Amino acid sequence: MKNSVNQQMLDRLADAAREGRISRRSFMHYSMAAGVTASAATGLWTTKAHAQPKRGGTFRIAQHDGNSGDTHDPGIYESNAEILLAHTFRAFLTQINTDGTLGADVATEWSATPDASEWTFKLNPNAKFHSGGKVTAEDVVASMNFHRGEESTSAAKSLLGSVTEIVAEDEGTVVFKLNAGNADLPWLMTDYHLVILPRNDDGTANWQSGDGCGPYVLNSWEPGVNASLTRFEDWHGEGAYFDAIEVTFINDPNARQTALVTGDADATSLLENKTMGLLERSPDVTVINLPSAQAITMPMFCDTAPFDNVDVRKALKLSMNRDELVEKIAFGAATVGNDFHHSPAMPYYPEGIEQTPYDPDQAKSLLKKAGMEDLSVSFSVADSITAGAVDLAILYSEQAKAAGVDIKVQREPSDGYYSDVWLKKPWCMVVWGARPTPDVMYSLAYKDDAAWNESRWQNERFNELLLQAKAELNDELRAEMYREMAILAKDDGGTIIPFFPNFVYGIRSNVGTTGEYAPSWHMDGYRAASRWWFKD
Repeated sequence: MKNSVNQQMLDRLADAAREGRISRRSFMHYSMAAGVTASAATGLWTTKAHAQPKRGGTFRIAQHDGNSGDTHDPGIYESNAEILLAHTFRAFLTQINTDGTLGADVATEWSATPDASEWTFKLNPNAKFHSGGKVTAEDVVASMNFHRGEESTSAAKSLLGSVTEIVAEDEGTVVFKLNAGNADLPWLMTDYHLVILPRNDDGTANWQSGDGCGPYVLNSWEPGVNASLTRFEDWHGEGAYFDAIEVTFINDPNARQTALVTGDADATSLLENKTMGLLERSPDVTVINLPSAQAITMPMFCDTAPFDNVDVRKALKLSMNRDELVEKIAFGAATVGNDFHHSPAMPYYPEGIEQTPYDPDQAKSLLKKAGMEDLSVSFSVADSITAGAVDLAILYSEQAKAAGVDIKVQREPSDGYYSDVWLKKPWCMVVWGARPTPDVMYSLAYKDDAAWNESRWQNERFNELLLQAKAELNDELRAEMYREMAILAKDDGGTIIPFFPNFVYGIRSNVGTTGEYAPSWHMDGYRAASRWWFKD
């Protein structure tokens, strides 16, 4: 009887693996619980979950956050639509694997000097651009230098701030020289701005043509509407099983979900959490609910009244009931935030920092101290930011009334939100994709001179620690620095973080996956087009 029960369990596990409803870790755990050895379980995973993917078909994606102002310029990529396309028709030196580890892309290997102040990357000799040319070290140099220099307006400029020189040592070798050690440099190369572009004759990067060296060729793109791509047969990587990719940009969450349910889309980004339960009952749909380091932020301009007063900033943080927001807006699919941009999903997470409570009485006291007992402020938000974004803002405004704060919620158009609202209006809501390390996040959005310092926060000690931690190779010392930085951001910073939302997206039952999904972005780190396939 026991053998029969175990076989039934294995059959169910095999079905779950084939349909992408179970991770490799869970598959191994339950297989061994059923009496299978570790080596046998590994073999089962390989044969069941990794059944030979079938090439063919057109993969249809319903994608959120598409804007008419989206562009080919990687330096100003902002929207999820741009990030999806960047991972589909362009490529990077490195990539984040399905298990969250760092893997190869255009670079096949990398190494550093003992102090991590010089990094050498070896390129894949098979990497080619869609226009036919081989990807060389000079192309990589041009691609990286596009984000560097005093004239650069790239959002990734701060990520490469410590780089003093990038050298093409030979056709297939690139050397990065830094003014100080940076243990995270290979991770930085996964940033979605740092795509590999062909080099012009004058040594500049050619981003305007839309040429790339990724798994698919971009044939047409109407920003904010749709995009069509076909497989690049000379791609250097593994995968790209679909013949073609069709992306429809749909900012309305109900319309995206309907497209998935009716079969008009094979995959849909950003499902609404409140409908997860209903969707999970459908035999034709698989919901992927993945904890991540993605964050919802509410940056306040620290150089603009009333947010230039630290007591006001603290009062607004204390006026938020985060547990209620996670329960009623995220439907439990999130981790409570604590006003420092460092998720438990990131390394060096600072355990034990006291959680910012919901304390309207203390908030009132701080506002009285600041002479702003009757504080009234505007807060901008758009539907496309995250599932339930407007509801989140409205519920927060209700919570804040107990502190005597009047938050006027301004519902902004989704189209153009990141060009017209973010970094322009003094208080708004933003979604940040998951970054692999705290250094990447802090360098992008908290560093004093970062292009995306969304709260305009300036803290000398924080910036001093950021430089020290970047070069520190001792993990314990580095963790201590990140802890102090987190406390500074929590107590003095201008960014409220209600929670870190899970990635919640959906696929049709005919879509095959490995069962593991990169935690960096929606849809397997936005590499679904190259990693997934249609099942028989």
